[in-house]
Amino acid sequence: MKLYDELLWRGLIENITDEDLIEKINNGGLTFYIGTDPTGDSLHIGHYSTFSMATRLKKGGHNPILLVGGATGLIGDPKPTAERPMITKELLEYNYKKLRKQVEELFGFEVVNNFDWSKDINFIDYLRDYGKFFNLNYMLNKETVKSRLDSGITYTEFSYMIMQALDFLYLYENKNCLLQIGGSDQWGNITSGVELIRKKIGGTAYGLTMPLITKADGTKFGKSEGNAIWLDKEKTSSYEMYQFFLNAEDVKVIEYLKKLTFLSKEEIEDLEQKHNENPHLREAHKALAREVITFLHGKEDYEKAVKISECLFGGNVKELDVDDIIIGFKDVPHFTLTEELNILDMLVNNNICSSKREVREFINSGSITINDEKITDENLIITKSLAISNKVLVIRRGKKKYYLGMFE
Repeated sequence: MKLYDELLWRGLIENITDEDLIEKINNGGLTFYIGTDPTGDSLHIGHYSTFSMATRLKKGGHNPILLVGGATGLIGDPKPTAERPMITKELLEYNYKKLRKQVEELFGFEVVNNFDWSKDINFIDYLRDYGKFFNLNYMLNKETVKSRLDSGITYTEFSYMIMQALDFLYLYENKNCLLQIGGSDQWGNITSGVELIRKKIGGTAYGLTMPLITKADGTKFGKSEGNAIWLDKEKTSSYEMYQFFLNAEDVKVIEYLKKLTFLSKEEIEDLEQKHNENPHLREAHKALAREVITFLHGKEDYEKAVKISECLFGGNVKELDVDDIIIGFKDVPHFTLTEELNILDMLVNNNICSSKREVREFINSGSITINDEKITDENLIITKSLAISNKVLVIRRGKKKYYLGMFE
């Protein structure tokens, strides 16, 4: 299967600007770029599809560039509903440095910053050298602009399209960059760059957009409990990422395998068959988690995430060290213990039970465990000796309510 056909099979191509691009992708040797504005200090899993696409092209003999928008980030790409809040130059510079380091380490791409060539363009030159190539009707018909006309769009946001086109022109002239790749929501910005290159210098450039990765209901993929799944393991642990993929929707997991992993067509089709026959085994989900986490964080972190998961859900919490327990129970209520006290007082004082009477009822029904041990004595004194490494108490009330107690 040729590279372009594989990208089609994986569902990674939505639109291309010219059919000539197909053979160029198959033949290798293209310099292309993907872009992101430094609105955060880490990429998240929603970015990962584009970056894995760029990695596939790199493996196919192409040369990727990541453009981090130090200039465009100061303006903000128009959102469908409202203007983005302005970010300070200091924060953008900090985010740029963090993203650059992350991308160089994870993907090995060349990183450029459009602030470097945008900062010295004065307003008159901007209008004469670039603005005159943009027809107002053409810009108004772009989907991102059209969606904001009723609610209102500022001139600043309206100019974003020209700035991104200017980036493509600069990279075309200075890096021999012939292709820009982005999500489907970037089609208008990408084609504007292709047109600027054609009108201003008579050059031929190409654009390719990818379908946005979504959940089954069409909402953005990449959030858990309202929080982004970051590629930086200091912001999202390997265990959290493992649980995120393990809980991916069954109807979407094969799509995610195609778009986010480098497993072969045969391997994915084998997983699809196993998934259809025994979805409860979650083999496709586990393969998805294994491939992405190993790529991003390494094999050791992936295996650690599996161990934490198996111990927590298998009732073997004592096999974990304190740091792993804290990772595994990051989102459950935490409390601090400063002294030894009776179990009734501990559970009531920390809002695990509403009263001592309720504590006794839970204990009598076998519904309170500490570090996977069922509690039967309502007079039990909670001491450090009961804690894992004299530090941590994992308390479960009923089947699913967890709490984490930490001795100082």
